[in-house]
Amino acid sequence: MQADLTAFRALGVWGVCAVTAVTAQNSRGVAAVHPVPAPVVRAQIDAIVADTRPAAVKTGMLATADLVKSIATAVADLRLFPLVIDPVLGASQGGRLLDPDGPQAMKDLLLPLCTVLTPNLPEAEVLLGYPVRRAEEMPAAAEALGNLGPQAVLIKGGHLRSERSPDLLWCDGAATWLEGSRIDTPNTRGTGCTLSAAIAAYLAAGLAVPEACAKGKAFVTGAIAGGFGIGPGPGPVDALWNWGKPS
Repeated sequence: MQADLTAFRALGVWGVCAVTAVTAQNSRGVAAVHPVPAPVVRAQIDAIVADTRPAAVKTGMLATADLVKSIATAVADLRLFPLVIDPVLGASQGGRLLDPDGPQAMKDLLLPLCTVLTPNLPEAEVLLGYPVRRAEEMPAAAEALGNLGPQAVLIKGGHLRSERSPDLLWCDGAATWLEGSRIDTPNTRGTGCTLSAAIAAYLAAGLAVPEACAKGKAFVTGAIAGGFGIGPGPGPVDALWNWGKPS
C-alpha cells in the first residue's frame, strides 16, 4: 500500500485506499497477517466513493476469499472501473498473502470485472493450474488468463532465467512484447505493486491500456534501478526516482 500511494503521487495522481489486511513484515519476510473484516473493508470503499469518484482502481493483497467476494461485489455495485488487479498471492521474501480458497474466488468473481491483470509467472501458474516457466509459454498463458474475463493481461517476465526481462501484454486478442533489460540488484521489493499502481495512474489520466502498460513498465524499470537497501534482506524499489521530471 505504501508502494502504491508513493507511485500514485510520483505520477501526479492522488491515491486513496481501503486496507484489507495488516501485516508484520520487513526485508526478511512476513511474520504475521491479520485480515480486516469484510464489512469494514466495504465500509472503507463506500466512504471513499461517497466522497470522491476514483478515476481508476487497483487491488493488491486481498488476504481471504471472503474479502475477494466482498471487493468483487463492491466493484460491481459501485462500477469501479477501470480496474487493475495485481493478484498478490505471496510476498517476494516468502509468506502467503491470500488464503487457499482465494485464487478460485478471484477467478470466479473478480477477474470477469478486470480491466488489466498483472500476474508474475508464479501467480499465472496458480491461476491457470499449470507451469508457466519460459518466454515462449507466456503468450498462450496470457490468452488463457484473458479467457477468464480480464480485458487485458500483462504477464511479467521478471522470473525468467534470461538476460532480458520482457513482459507480455495480451490485449484485444493480440500479444505484444514489452521488452526490458534485467537490472542486477537485490532491491526489488514492491516491484509488482509499483507496476500495477503506475498502470492504474496512467489509466486514470486517460491513456489507453497498451500505452498505460508500456509507460508503467518504463516507470517501474526506473524504480528498480533506483532501489536501495534498508535492512539485511532485499530493499524496496524507489517510486520517486522520477520525481519532478516529466512522466
